[in-house]
Amino acid sequence: MTDAEVVVVGATSAGVCAAVAAAEAGASVVLLEPGQHVGGMTSGGLGYTDVGDVRVLGGMAARFREDVAAHYGVAVGTWAGPEPHVAEGVFRRWLDHPRVRVEHGAAVRSAEVVDGAIRSVTTADGRRWSGGAFVDATYEGDLLALAGVPFAVGREDRSLHGETLAGRREPVPGRHAFPGWVSPFVDDPAGEVAGAVLPQVRDRPLAPVGSGDGGVMSYGYRLCLTTAPDRVPVERRAGYDEAYWELGRRLFRHWEREGRVPEAGRLLGLEPNLPGGKADGNSLGPFSLSVLDGSAWEYPTAGPDRREEIRLHHLHHAQDFLWFLTHDPAVPAPVRRELARWGLPADEFADTDHLPHQLYVREARRMVGEVVLTEHDLRRPARWHDVVAMGSYHLDVREVQRTWRWVHEHPRPVGMVVTEGYLSVPVPPYPVPYRALVPRWEDCRNLLVPVCVSASHVAFSSVRMEPQYQMLGHAAGLAAAHAVASGRDVQAVDVAALQDALRAQGQVLAV
Repeated sequence: MTDAEVVVVGATSAGVCAAVAAAEAGASVVLLEPGQHVGGMTSGGLGYTDVGDVRVLGGMAARFREDVAAHYGVAVGTWAGPEPHVAEGVFRRWLDHPRVRVEHGAAVRSAEVVDGAIRSVTTADGRRWSGGAFVDATYEGDLLALAGVPFAVGREDRSLHGETLAGRREPVPGRHAFPGWVSPFVDDPAGEVAGAVLPQVRDRPLAPVGSGDGGVMSYGYRLCLTTAPDRVPVERRAGYDEAYWELGRRLFRHWEREGRVPEAGRLLGLEPNLPGGKADGNSLGPFSLSVLDGSAWEYPTAGPDRREEIRLHHLHHAQDFLWFLTHDPAVPAPVRRELARWGLPADEFADTDHLPHQLYVREARRMVGEVVLTEHDLRRPARWHDVVAMGSYHLDVREVQRTWRWVHEHPRPVGMVVTEGYLSVPVPPYPVPYRALVPRWEDCRNLLVPVCVSASHVAFSSVRMEPQYQMLGHAAGLAAAHAVASGRDVQAVDVAALQDALRAQGQVLAV
């Protein structure tokens, strides 16, 4: 058994910040990471950083931005975000601390809970790691689940919290909506005779509008791309499946009938927004790097083997999407020519074939803690006495599914592909209370959760941004150190003293 005062599970950006904050407060820390990298999505492809209102960015989120700017010798905020290897380099330097031990290849598989407190966790290799306080900084909320802490997954019914934006949404026009009159059926391009549906279309009936269907935001890989002369060219993967891309062909034929040639860069969300002429490929539009077939719905509570299958499905989708857009004859020639100029950066992700090491898990489990943040708390910010960080990014629910339905605006019913779930609603800067980071006392007394925070699906869609994870990780790590030093349960930490310490370290608690 290996002992540390604070055990952090998951080297996401929140996990890194929690480990460093606890160590700087005097605690001994072990950081357990199942993979070989640190930083999660901040170093795993999400170079274009969603920051919201910069006034709320303090503490370690501000420190990270400052260190990135210093690396490039520019003013803070000059770039939309750092190159992935630069982001990871910043985090590696932070973790080079005498009180932090980083363990890679350490996937937590079980937790020993005694009298309502976690005593130790065991990793896949059989090692046990004991601690006084634990931080679950995983994107999936694995430790909180192993500890028996209640959680929610996916969209709730509108009636649960009285949220107007909750539950299944009605498909609406917009840049993320699939255009009308594209058939979902394999053998009937006219959409008049039901049968097997195309790959990339979820063959499940839509739940009633506003009902809780458990759906999670789509996942995907955020690719880093470049036009540099030494770029790694896109290659056809050995398992490339021509049939998988028939939906894309139908979409391009539909646009052709309308006389529309889509902007090439928009199909990959490409804007040269990173240093070195690199671009962060995003999931924009009705057909993108996001996988909308419902496989993400399984992921949050799936076992390790099934999760790996889902991860590879998403990775292969990203690889094959690049090949499809640059080589398939159904793609307009101007689009193929433009996107053929782009490739994978030779200096990024060298140990993973220049593809990102982190799947963009936009949401998974969400703890049910002392306070559950809801749409109401963000749109009309609540006044909390225990504020430990602020958020500001708009409510941002990415598409949840691509499915189909019958449309009767025709001489006869026609099956039509639809995308559903997208939501973007501005919110003012809002406070995040400490109680959203801790379980209820009766559920677990020494666990903090800065990623899978206690929030509704709607509220979480804003909280889930990487800079906010960094600030919440900062607060969680500092609180863990205070809990260990004082011998108190995390629910009994002196919040006023915690807030004073956070303010002294630059955290913004009000604007």
